[in-house]
Amino acid sequence: MSRPLNVLIVEDSEDDAKLLVRELHRGEYKVSFERVQTATAMSKALANKKWDIVICDYSMPDFSGMDALKLLRETGSDVPFIFLSGTIGEDTAVAALKMGAQDYLMKDNFKRLLPAIQRELDEATRRRERKRLEEQIQQLQKFEAIGRLAGGIAHDFNNALGVILAWAQLGYDELPAGSPTRAKFQAIREQAQSTAGLTRQLLAFARRQVLQRQNLDLNDLISQTARLLRTAIGASIELKLVLALDLHTVIADPTQIDQILMNLCLNARDAMPNGGRIVIQTQNTTITEEFRRVHSYGVPGEYVLISISDTGTGMDRATLDRLFEPFFTTKEMGRGTGLGLATTYGIVKQHDGFINAYSEVGKGTTFRVYLPGNTAPSRARRAESALEDFRGTETILLAEDNAALRDVVRRVMEPLGYRIIAANTGQEAVQLFKANQAKIRVVILDVIMPGLGGVEAYMQMRALKPGLPVIFTTGHTAESASLNSLLEEGAFFLGKPHTPRELCQTIRSILDGKNKTSSSNR
Repeated sequence: MSRPLNVLIVEDSEDDAKLLVRELHRGEYKVSFERVQTATAMSKALANKKWDIVICDYSMPDFSGMDALKLLRETGSDVPFIFLSGTIGEDTAVAALKMGAQDYLMKDNFKRLLPAIQRELDEATRRRERKRLEEQIQQLQKFEAIGRLAGGIAHDFNNALGVILAWAQLGYDELPAGSPTRAKFQAIREQAQSTAGLTRQLLAFARRQVLQRQNLDLNDLISQTARLLRTAIGASIELKLVLALDLHTVIADPTQIDQILMNLCLNARDAMPNGGRIVIQTQNTTITEEFRRVHSYGVPGEYVLISISDTGTGMDRATLDRLFEPFFTTKEMGRGTGLGLATTYGIVKQHDGFINAYSEVGKGTTFRVYLPGNTAPSRARRAESALEDFRGTETILLAEDNAALRDVVRRVMEPLGYRIIAANTGQEAVQLFKANQAKIRVVILDVIMPGLGGVEAYMQMRALKPGLPVIFTTGHTAESASLNSLLEEGAFFLGKPHTPRELCQTIRSILDGKNKTSSSNR
């Protein structure tokens, strides 16, 4: 089978060029070539086409081979360059190799040409692969650095939002209904909760959030996420929702589903630089054996289908075939990591679903995400209760390294009758627990604290008092095996920022022996 080969021949002799091409055909190459003999012609050829190899005469009347080599390397190209000359001395050949030539051959020894070309083509492939791997490592390092930065920012930001939410709640509860000032506190609460949605997106990108599945109404989640999406995609793009009224629920992590929606809609935005329309549609669908025979993926059963369509530039078949590969991107340098769709694919697979894409150049793209359906009702929204409904007299140990959060928890809980024992480190919390373990009914532990973290502190406390109820809180954390194990065993988790009401509901749920219904916070 002939192998395609694009050859730029720098040669003043047309006959010598013909001999070269004939030899390449003999080597079973399907040759596409151009012959040039001046600097201007070579510059134009380099700009107009991607070449696999440059084969150059050393001595020409108006353009030397060394000048040709210099011109090639000045473009930043690492295309293999081979001198093919009738007159080249050893010293000259060494100088040429030092300048970046890969090899030099004599015109009276054509038998070396084909092996030399194949060797240099193979070496060029290896160089490209090394470069690709180096770029991937750099992308991973950059992604990890951004993740650490995002997690750190979110940790401090969520602590601040938690304080704002708590004080706004306290101010709201102290004022009578209809008070203009009460309405202002309510506006502060709503804005803080909206901002918390931004930090959830940041943590989803950084993959530093605790992941917990729950029974979800996707229509509700999509409607909420759409508010953020409309800001992100810009005014030039219309966002339309077509949501099925009888949609089944799904068992999923809401933050991960948010990330899927963000990734696919932001990709759609980038495919419509001059504006357009994105349509998000939901529906119930059944995957049959016949579907799997045709498409070779998907387990038969009942699914919820999310379709995201755009009116953008579309993609060709070659792009579609590589769409979900890590680090594959069609965007220019600096505009894409090639991780968004790979991450989306991974999230869908983690949820036992599957994803496909249909696209035509110039006609837009549609992504279809299939998630296993569930006929059970989604988690019911709690009726908003007053803090007074969560009164108690129990003793609670709080370990939190943020002084403002410790203070505001006291201000919320102590007027309700609780006794709060506060620590600002994990070590201090363990010591206070040892001194008061007979009285302490629940411990609230920040996962990330200087020195001894919340999980480690809890393990020491539990060794003294097995079955000790615990609520873990954090503004950011990557999932850890130890934390996940404790959550599976029945530990509660509240992501920061959470409202005073969510904290009180969780505490009373634990103390009253109710089911674990407050163990996650979107």
